[in-house]
Amino acid sequence: MASTLLKKREVDQSMFDKGDVAYIIISSALVLFMVPGLMFLYSGLSRRKNALSLIWAVFFSNAVVTITWYLFAYSLAFSPSATNGFIGNFAHGGHKNVLGDPSPGSPLIPSLLYSFFQLEFCAVTVAILMGAIAERGRLMPCMLFVFFWVSLVYAPVACWPWNVNGWAFKWGVADYAGGGPVEIGSGVGGLAYSWVLGRRHKRELVNFRPHNVTLVTLGTFMLWFGWIGFNAGSAFGANLRAVYAALNTCICASLGGITWCLLDYRIQGKYTMIGLCSGTIAGLVAATPSSGFIPLWASVILGIVASALCNYGTKIKHLVRIDDALDLFAEHALAGIIGLLFNGFFATNAVISLDGVNTAIQGGFLDKNYKQLYIQFAYVLACCAYVFVVTAAIAKIFCLIPGLDLRATDHAELIGIDDDQIGEFVQDFVEIRRAFDEWGPVGSQPEKPEYNPSNGLEVHAAGDRHALPDTGLHSPHPHHGVRAPESASEKV
Repeated sequence: MASTLLKKREVDQSMFDKGDVAYIIISSALVLFMVPGLMFLYSGLSRRKNALSLIWAVFFSNAVVTITWYLFAYSLAFSPSATNGFIGNFAHGGHKNVLGDPSPGSPLIPSLLYSFFQLEFCAVTVAILMGAIAERGRLMPCMLFVFFWVSLVYAPVACWPWNVNGWAFKWGVADYAGGGPVEIGSGVGGLAYSWVLGRRHKRELVNFRPHNVTLVTLGTFMLWFGWIGFNAGSAFGANLRAVYAALNTCICASLGGITWCLLDYRIQGKYTMIGLCSGTIAGLVAATPSSGFIPLWASVILGIVASALCNYGTKIKHLVRIDDALDLFAEHALAGIIGLLFNGFFATNAVISLDGVNTAIQGGFLDKNYKQLYIQFAYVLACCAYVFVVTAAIAKIFCLIPGLDLRATDHAELIGIDDDQIGEFVQDFVEIRRAFDEWGPVGSQPEKPEYNPSNGLEVHAAGDRHALPDTGLHSPHPHHGVRAPESASEKV
């Protein structure tokens, strides 16, 4: 009986190359590594009082996406039995019958592995979207929002170009690794979410600076590392197209970082680290839809053009008066759009066919396929319109439901989302203050006076963690005769 059951569970894996399977498993892990990269990036870009909330949001959203994907989001995006061209069905809900058959995206890998790889794409998309809640969003209502957003926004938009029955797939849209679902989805979705949340208080917009540029740099390079798996893995095998996509990605990112940095120098006279990181990310995003379609020399042009346009695109949020705090639209949506449009000009079958599977797909202008440009343009418009409208509608409905308002209170914005909703902080400034108070000549540390309300001495253990000035008076230290030091956040 037991042997019979084992035989029934056997799956024919002989059609899959073990090297390809191992390669996509590793690529999936690299894509997952982008999630902590976004944690560090967003944390470094925000104020200290809100830094941990963004780490929490990105981390928690990854768990929500994983469960949603397992239950039904994969089926809504990739079920091949749905023929409406817009969204899948529930045929593979709970990953029913998702195991060893050739995947709907590529015959090179089994469907279970394809689901795992696409899960990480969805997780990264939502992680990018979490930048929209920066410094004023409530955390737990946002996590419930993620559940609906993945189901009603990401799954349909992923279905269009990647499902065998998707309307964009049938129409011949060239979207290699997610210019529509990932970049427009997160960038335009973030813009819509920010619009519903409203602008931060004016006091939060004055003299705003990233609190930790080192974290921004670390997060950017982690993203670059993971992006190799993101783009090269989208060839769905250890083949020459994967290598080509990886090199295109690095060229685009490098030129993007240099271009943005030089543009910032023209204005500020400084070679800013934030500018270098911003341009690098813009180049990586632009390479997402194009790296498996265009020649290497075209990526040189793309990196420069995308970075320059995204640099100037950071001003769009001021024109439309939407507080896109972390520039999701300029960095992701705009760069993704540029990459998609470049496919209309520079995509070529000579690159596409390097995987040995897609040998009959035409490119763009380089292959004299002139209609490809308007196909790409129409796809961009459809993605932008659908993502913005549906994201804004979901967010608006949430804000109308008692207890699910997505916007934090003015008090929470003032003291910081970390203190208001998490109760923990990225750094323990209690320890910093304690060490500061103990500084003095070696061997001559005075005894600390005990707190006694009658002697007028107020002892501050923690300084100011909430970006609020200390309300009590700092009495002079009885031994040193100097005013107690300011807390770290008073100097910010």
